[in-house]
Amino acid sequence: FPFRLFPLREHGMNWRARPLTCQEIQAFRKSKEVMDRFIRAYKLMLGFYGIHLVNEETGELQRAENWRERFENLNRFSHNNLRITRILKCLGEMGYEDYQVHLVKFFLRETLVEETLPNVKRSALDYFLFTVRSKEKRRELVHYAWQHFKPQSSFVWGPRDKLQKYR
Repeated sequence: FPFRLFPLREHGMNWRARPLTCQEIQAFRKSKEVMDRFIRAYKLMLGFYGIHLVNEETGELQRAENWRERFENLNRFSHNNLRITRILKCLGEMGYEDYQVHLVKFFLRETLVEETLPNVKRSALDYFLFTVRSKEKRRELVHYAWQHFKPQSSFVWGPRDKLQKYR
């Protein structure tokens, strides 16, 4: 079977790659070698997107030195958004939920605050946000997005009354 860099328990665009089983996920998570390779693959893809993993413990990210050139690529080719969604889902499967939060927040900041990735904004809001497994963290991210979305009155990713009361 073809091997996937970021395997999931669902079918992707490659119809020949079979979905992961729960047993395989557990086996991967128990293997230091597999998890080390997974983080190396994650760092490789981040580099491709112009992002640098600052802290392996927390998942904290920042722009890489080549970010301008790489962001241009992200803005031009929307197929990258599918890959990023896949990476985010896989991070959750592999137990890197904090990494998910940092990556989604990175894209929200770049799309809504810095406005460097306008063509990634819809994917960040429609897909990236909702890959975050932790309901509490997902709520925080939706609130963050709402705070920075313009115009705020057009924000449709959460109920306005709850967003206004959120603490």
